[in-house]
Amino acid sequence: MQDSAFWGSVIVFLLTYVLIIWDKLPRMVVAMGGGIVMLLLGFLTQETALKDDIDFNTIGLLTGMMILVTIIRRTGVFEALAIWSASITRGEPLRLLALLSFITAIVSAFLDNVTTVLLIVPVTLTLTKMLQVNPVPFLISEIVASNIGGTATLIGDPPNIMIGSATGLDFNSFIINLAPISIIILAVTIALLLLIYRKDLQIDEKNREAILQLNCKEEIRDWQLLKKSLAVLALTIVAFVLHGYLQLESATIALSGAVLLMLVSRAAPEEVLTEVEWPTIFFFVGLFVLVGGLKATGVIGELAQWSLGVTKGDLQQTSVLVLWVSAIASAFIDNIPFVATMIPMLQEMGQLSGMNMEPLWWSLALGACLGGNGTLIGASANVIVAGIAEKNGVRLYFIQYLKIAFPLMIISIIFCHMYVILRYF
Repeated sequence: MQDSAFWGSVIVFLLTYVLIIWDKLPRMVVAMGGGIVMLLLGFLTQETALKDDIDFNTIGLLTGMMILVTIIRRTGVFEALAIWSASITRGEPLRLLALLSFITAIVSAFLDNVTTVLLIVPVTLTLTKMLQVNPVPFLISEIVASNIGGTATLIGDPPNIMIGSATGLDFNSFIINLAPISIIILAVTIALLLLIYRKDLQIDEKNREAILQLNCKEEIRDWQLLKKSLAVLALTIVAFVLHGYLQLESATIALSGAVLLMLVSRAAPEEVLTEVEWPTIFFFVGLFVLVGGLKATGVIGELAQWSLGVTKGDLQQTSVLVLWVSAIASAFIDNIPFVATMIPMLQEMGQLSGMNMEPLWWSLALGACLGGNGTLIGASANVIVAGIAEKNGVRLYFIQYLKIAFPLMIISIIFCHMYVILRYF
């Protein structure tokens, strides 16, 4: 029989989640409120939350990249990229959706999915405004593509960074084991998205012709700032790729890039900071504390223990179960704290059983990264896109996203299920 704290934390989490789904109150206020209730009821202490549960690496990464993007936006490069994308696709919305999704996935693999959506979403919103077409299908497609692309490499998604750090699996191992299935899933997902939205994306011929007349170079407002911004961004990306050799956390790299660009651009800090998506930052803080309550009362540990106990040590069954449990859990609980809890559980199981752990790590990575596509709060990139969209007057609703993305997530995990069995067993 579980104690009252166990069930109390479950109730607080579920009530908070219901309010997020209800979508009538600001997500940040709901998440922060849920986290504070966990503290007030004593399910965890403020000290524990600050020390163990709030992922300041994620918070720092988000803040640093938001500052970079805010300054880069002033050059007009996003408008220029939008016009270039439109010209390449001749202004056809479905082709444009496929191109932007493909670009998002590729860049997410070699940068990271959070940074990628911070860069690509402003371009998308500019473009859809010019074409006078509904931006929501584009935003949903880019969220899904960013998480698929991020699955393919060590640095593409925070759960992969955590797994690599804990296990010693290197950059090449992630590409060899995860990139093949990620490419297949990306192709299938884009095809399904084009099928889903084929009737929804119709544009006026006059808008299409008007945008094709524009010159992308003329949109650049400050060439000097653009050169400085691209140089700092390139340095930041190289540092991300080499972060293992440099022994620097991604937050340190992102914040270093942000400070460097503020120095060389002479941007006024108070002006830049007012454009940072603070509601999104504090949404994550609330979510981390909320899930910290579940960790502290043993809920997530119980789930992990149950998952491993059901299979009685069979490697194939355990791999498949880890895949599915990680996917479903990561859809409803942010995948970062879930993976943080699963890693020590799997390490302990490996020590007890002596089994080959690699298939379990790849199952955890696939489940956590792709499972994040399931709901609007399943992964960092999802929340970032919703926050930027809302700031620009476009509302992404929880249920609206769920109807499209959750079935696509389940299809991707079915492909992963087959891949894990065929490749490792």
